[in-house]
Amino acid sequence: MKLLRVGPAGAERPAVLGPDGTAYDLSGRTRDIDGAFLAGLDRAAAAAIAAEAAAGALPRIDLDGRRIGAPVARPGKVVGIGLNYRDHAAEAGAAIPAEPVVFLKPSNTVVGPNDTVLIPRGSEKTDYEAELAVVIGRTARYLESDAEAAAVIAGYTTANDVTERAFQHERGGQWDKGKSAETFTPLGPWLVTADEVGDPQRLPLRLWVNGGLRQDGSTADMIFPVLETVRYLSRFMVLEPGDVVVTGTPAGVTLGHRGASFLRPGDIVELEVGDLGRQRQLLANA
Repeated sequence: MKLLRVGPAGAERPAVLGPDGTAYDLSGRTRDIDGAFLAGLDRAAAAAIAAEAAAGALPRIDLDGRRIGAPVARPGKVVGIGLNYRDHAAEAGAAIPAEPVVFLKPSNTVVGPNDTVLIPRGSEKTDYEAELAVVIGRTARYLESDAEAAAVIAGYTTANDVTERAFQHERGGQWDKGKSAETFTPLGPWLVTADEVGDPQRLPLRLWVNGGLRQDGSTADMIFPVLETVRYLSRFMVLEPGDVVVTGTPAGVTLGHRGASFLRPGDIVELEVGDLGRQRQLLANA
C-alpha cells in the first residue's frame, strides 16, 4: 500500500494510491498520516483500506497540479545514519565505522518530495544524499532481534539528506550543524508499507543533478542493514510511531566528485529509491 499526503504545506490531506495510481482521500478514516495513525495500522486495517481503494469506495483526489507533502506528518524525530556505505566512506576519506554513526535532524527540516530546497545563508558546500528512509510504526525499546525490528517498521520512503559540508566538517565538528537547515529533509512521495517493499536490502538508489547521474548504488551495500540499524538505535533511544530513520547514502556525493560544483541556486536535483517514488527539487537561496 502507498500512503501519501496531498495539499498545501500545513493543510495536507491523507490519501492512499489505488492499484491504478488513482489517489483516494483518507480524511474520513484519519486526520493525518501521523504516529497515531501508523500505530493503529495493523495488517487488518491496511487490508481494509487497500480493499476500499481497489473498489473505488473512497472519495477520489485529483493529483494534477497538486502539491505532494511528506508522507508522514512532522515526525517526532529524524535519526540519521552516517557513513553507512563502504564506497561513500572511502570517498569521504573515512574509516569504516565499527558501529553506526548516529546524528539527529530537526523535524522541521522535513518537506515534500518536490518542494524547493533552500541553500542556507553563508553556505559554501550544500550537497545531496539519496537515502532510504524507514518510517517507524510501533514503539521500539531495547529490541533483541531482527524479527522484533521488522515488527516496528511501518514502511519506507525516499529521502534526500541534504547536507552543508562546510557546516558539517569545518564549523566545530558538529554534524548537526550541516544537517539541520530548513528544507534539508525532502521525504516521499509515498510511504510504502513494509509488506509491499519486501527485502529493504535490494533497492537501487539513484540521484541526478541537472540531468547528470551522480549517485547509482544499492541498499545491498549498506554496512549496517536496516533491521540491524533499527535494533541498534533502540538501545540508545526510544523510537516512536511516526519517527523517521534515514539510513545513509552511497558514493557519488559532490564531496567525492573532484572538480564538481556544490549545489547552487537554480540547480535541479532528482532522485529515486527502488519503487518508492521519485523526487525533484529546485535549489534556491534561503
